[in-house]
Amino acid sequence: MVQLYDEASGTQIGEIGEEELQFLIDQLEEESTRDTNYYISAPTIDMLEENGADAGLVKLLRDALGGRAGFEMRWKAS
Repeated sequence: MVQLYDEASGTQIGEIGEEELQFLIDQLEEESTRDTNYYISAPTIDMLEENGADAGLVKLLRDALGGRAGFEMRWKAS
């Protein structure tokens, strides 16, 4: 499993599987090959959903976003 965290607070926002992580890696821009964080905003989530993201992943990200414009999310594989 892969844990997702809100980078600012350090709070775990949920867990996803390896397939969902690979989807995020394939869809989102990384600054380097060792990058483990992404900026998540409503348009980013919309794009992920349009590109076939799992409904559970979309809900998890929308819930974590809340009323904010965006947030930095990091992942950690266990």
